[in-house]
Amino acid sequence: MDVPSTALFTDQYELTMLQAALRAGTAERRSVFEVFTRRLPNGRRYGVVAGTGRVLDAVENFRFDPALLGFLRERGVVDEATLRWLAEYRFRGDVWGYPEGEVYFPGSPVMRVEGSFAECVLLETVILSVLNHDSAIAAAASRMSAAAGGRGLIEMGARRTHELAAVAAARAAYVGGFDSTSDLAAGFRYGIPTVGTSAHAFTLLHDTERGAFRAQVDSLGRGTTLLVDTYDVAEAVRTAVDIAGPELGAVRIDSGDLLLVAHRVRRQLDELGAVNTRIVVTSDLDEYAIASLAAAPVDAYGVGTQLVTGSGHPTCSMVYKLVARARSTDPGAPLEPVAKKSRGGKTSIGGRKWAARRPDEQGVAEAEVVGTGAVPDGLADRQLLVQLVKGGEVVAREPLEAARERHLAVRGGLPLSATQLSRGEPVLPTEYL
Repeated sequence: MDVPSTALFTDQYELTMLQAALRAGTAERRSVFEVFTRRLPNGRRYGVVAGTGRVLDAVENFRFDPALLGFLRERGVVDEATLRWLAEYRFRGDVWGYPEGEVYFPGSPVMRVEGSFAECVLLETVILSVLNHDSAIAAAASRMSAAAGGRGLIEMGARRTHELAAVAAARAAYVGGFDSTSDLAAGFRYGIPTVGTSAHAFTLLHDTERGAFRAQVDSLGRGTTLLVDTYDVAEAVRTAVDIAGPELGAVRIDSGDLLLVAHRVRRQLDELGAVNTRIVVTSDLDEYAIASLAAAPVDAYGVGTQLVTGSGHPTCSMVYKLVARARSTDPGAPLEPVAKKSRGGKTSIGGRKWAARRPDEQGVAEAEVVGTGAVPDGLADRQLLVQLVKGGEVVAREPLEAARERHLAVRGGLPLSATQLSRGEPVLPTEYL
């Protein structure tokens, strides 16, 4: 699962810009880049920052070894002087950002990368690749988590996406509020709890459903989860309780009218004395389907395709823009705000920014405040960016559980309308100072 280097997880123009800047003598100008999005996906009320820990790993692993340099030389991507510079590349700048699990809004400076132009510009693509993917998954997971209302959530989308993306998706889903994953690589790499018992193929393998259930219970114990919709659900539930007894852990329903079937199965389990047996539902769920099952006697949801594709929004449209740079390579040269002039929704605001979230009198967040000047006294202790990398060294690595807990706490501090599934504008306005 480990990638020896992240240095080629980039676009060619990052390297050709570097070559031109080295020749022009501007490569070492002190620069500030910021990651932000100009808008949330249509109808979404908030975004979720995820992938920060993976970005830190990627920055540490951004090294041009001889094999990579040989590839660049063979393709003629850059000249020999640039290859010599790349051979010594180490990011020695600073990175600030919203801590993983935080929420964000249009214009929020989700991450700020500071250093020379040369060392910062190379990181653009890999940072955006990680943050756009993981934050999209985490936002979908958060919506599903809110809709689930405290019921269990299982990430099970590995077969619906690229094998490495599946691991990142499981991690992002955990940040967004999911409890476990079916993907063992995600469990191994990130310590996420893993779950899983059997599929329809196991039932079809055996001559009878009873034989399949008996084999599973004998192997995994009475607390296992039996899949009961291969043939006749009611008959399968009777057989499951007959074999495992009232200690049966759970039954899983993967098809049909889940609302109706869940009520029938719950009633049947209770009549058979299996009052503690849980009901797990799967079958192409998304946040809307989960919300529609709020009145059903369901204990946990398993979600795959819609989760790992961001529930219709597989990217966050984050961008990485130069917002300030020095006029010269003198280390003491002051930073000057820069921004391109653009129309059609692609405007940017120059200047090195801070961000804070202002609460109302009840302590509920009421605005995202972004500024380039002095931080007002009333917002000094509400600032959102924390230092992640200092002088090239990671200073804010944390357990994944911390990001997950942070997100649930931050989401709880937003206005109640944040978790409504109906389409609407961002739940907080962004104010610029």
